Amino acid sequence: MDLEHYVSLAAGAGASDLHLEAGLPPALRLRGTLKIAGDPVNAEDLLGMAQALIGEEDWPGFLERHSFDLSRVLAGVRCRINVLRTARGIGFAIRLLAKFQATLERLNLHPDLARLVKIPNGLILVSGATGSGKSSTLAALIQEINQSEARHILTIESPIEYVLPPQRAYIRQREVGRDTPSFEQGLLDALREDPDVLMVGEMRDPETMRLTLNAAETGHLVMATVHSSTCVEALQRVVAAFPAEIQNAVAAQLADCLVGVIAQRLNYRPDLKLRIPECEILVPNHAVKAHIRSRDFFKITSVMETGAEQGMWTFPRYRSWLERRTQWFIPESAKGEGVDAGLNAPEADPAGRAAKPPAKLRTLPPPVPSAGGRLEIKPVEGGLGKILKKLEGT
Repeated sequence: MDLEHYVSLAAGAGASDLHLEAGLPPALRLRGTLKIAGDPVNAEDLLGMAQALIGEEDWPGFLERHSFDLSRVLAGVRCRINVLRTARGIGFAIRLLAKFQATLERLNLHPDLARLVKIPNGLILVSGATGSGKSSTLAALIQEINQSEARHILTIESPIEYVLPPQRAYIRQREVGRDTPSFEQGLLDALREDPDVLMVGEMRDPETMRLTLNAAETGHLVMATVHSSTCVEALQRVVAAFPAEIQNAVAAQLADCLVGVIAQRLNYRPDLKLRIPECEILVPNHAVKAHIRSRDFFKITSVMETGAEQGMWTFPRYRSWLERRTQWFIPESAKGEGVDAGLNAPEADPAGRAAKPPAKLRTLPPPVPSAGGRLEIKPVEGGLGKILKKLEGT
């Protein structure tokens, strides 16, 4: 079985993620819960998949770093893929991206978010935990500009997740590692490439954050993601990433250029058989900017609670809006029996042979702690090195 087979299985099941590990069956994430399906995957098969996917040119880099990020279209689905070395050999962590072009309407987001991208310059932060849909929201915001304005949009991503075909806007997408060596270099280059809108896939370190803030201050609309669960935490994380002696200056810079902060999480709706984003939205007014400059971040929460007329949303208020909403976009994969529709359908065979019954899914059992209270993972002796030596000897 090749990688496309496993991606096809995950897509048919309506999974958001696929995990492959040597000696273990495939694991699918369905509505936030891991399910396992099929037989254990052979270590040598996974190694062959990794070599074919990464290619000869980049394979030495993988052996040096023990991980590799890329995006590919597999089985008709665009995927964000992380290939990693583990105690058992090679592993894959694959995120299945939406087949449709992301827009605010199709992601079932509030239309008020479109107001943020009407501002010509400044910083928009999108925050949330891993897997909460931050990249999809960024793609939807860019699509809002793409459909309505003739702006030059430049993205720096690792890897490129959504391919954005230009409509009214002029769009360039650069992938870290392939088109630019780092986020820092990509940002430095961007300031000489005349962008109107700059999208930074992730602010990972102080230098990237510094260059992002500088770009937002110099006449560009900049969008970036931060790993945090609330809007206040996103602001705190940016400021706290810098040395203590310059945090006051960074806080003032952030207050001056901030356009908005979106914090989101996904919540499964049984009635829709979909996970719907719930958002917290911060729009900086005079009070918010003053609290950022003084680094009194805890006071921003009370401002948000009373800022509904200025376009601010708390999670409870946004949840109330979701409960009143009647119009929803339901992707094709979730129609009929919902996101599990593919589980009860036989697998299609392009050669016309008899279809095989779908693999039975079951909940992944919790790990059992050892006597010392720690979780023990039994590795395969030799791991990846043993497999490579075995192949070299054939």
